[in-house]
Amino acid sequence: MPETDAPRHAHVLIIGSGPAGYTAAVYAARAMLRPVLIQGGQPGGQLTITTDVENWIGDTTVQGPDLMLRMEAHAREMGTEIVSDIVTALDLSRRPFTAVCDSGARYTADAVILATGAQARWLGIASEGLFQGFGVSACATCDGFFFRGKEVVVVGGGNTAVEEALFLTNFASKVTLVHRRDSLRAERILQDRLFRNPKIELAWNAEVDEILGTDSPRGVTGVRLRSTTDGGLRVLPADGVFIAIGHVPASELVRGQLPLREGGYVEVEPGSTRTAIRGVFAAGDLTDDVYRQAVTSAGMGCMAALDAERFLAAVAPDAIAAAE
Repeated sequence: MPETDAPRHAHVLIIGSGPAGYTAAVYAARAMLRPVLIQGGQPGGQLTITTDVENWIGDTTVQGPDLMLRMEAHAREMGTEIVSDIVTALDLSRRPFTAVCDSGARYTADAVILATGAQARWLGIASEGLFQGFGVSACATCDGFFFRGKEVVVVGGGNTAVEEALFLTNFASKVTLVHRRDSLRAERILQDRLFRNPKIELAWNAEVDEILGTDSPRGVTGVRLRSTTDGGLRVLPADGVFIAIGHVPASELVRGQLPLREGGYVEVEPGSTRTAIRGVFAAGDLTDDVYRQAVTSAGMGCMAALDAERFLAAVAPDAIAAAE
């Protein structure tokens, strides 16, 4: 839709398409609010780059991408309009709120549910950016196939790092997990699998000082590690480096418009998804720096839709009745 066209109006505009966004869409659609969901740059969110999900209730094991496709289908079946686009600007200064998309499409909304999730956190060293896409990645399920029979490094100590290391053993000949401490934060069951895997080695008390490689052709040849105990340096040969040190909330759209907590998380009222602006709600990893699970994100998506429904019933009952 050209930007000169009149914007489309939605009672509820949902921005983001992870478990929080899709669950909010299902509940909003059930409330006959005719929600519009804009998927963003990574439809399905972080679970689309996850392999085995073993903690989604009702499924002993499910593939992350399959689970997200099911959520999307559910939201569509309930009546959600799902738009493949990216919101690039959001004006929350007055209601109806206004969103502008990468395609030029514009939307106004009586209520907005923010479910933009989180993005991979990077180390922040120059050589990391130089080799992104040329041996440096933040997604093992996306790029692991390219490292068949090669040696790779995974950086991190939480669930994501251990899961990525285990997944990469399906392709790589050797996986070294680099962690700046002498113990992991990952769940015990994941640690047990890691320690039992003969393809995985641990580099304790170490951090990446620099990623080494060649310019022509561009590619990774190793990492220089710095000891966190004595500062000593050593080089570890590697063909690929996977960064798995957590995520940062994708709150750029509302920075300067909504209060953010430390780390960039959107602040909501305790026990709700209400933000500082009436009619704007936030759910999932965008607000959660404690649990950060798919099931808790989905629960918050449900809460956001119910909060939005109550808000709209109070401020625009005639419009909602007309939509029904």
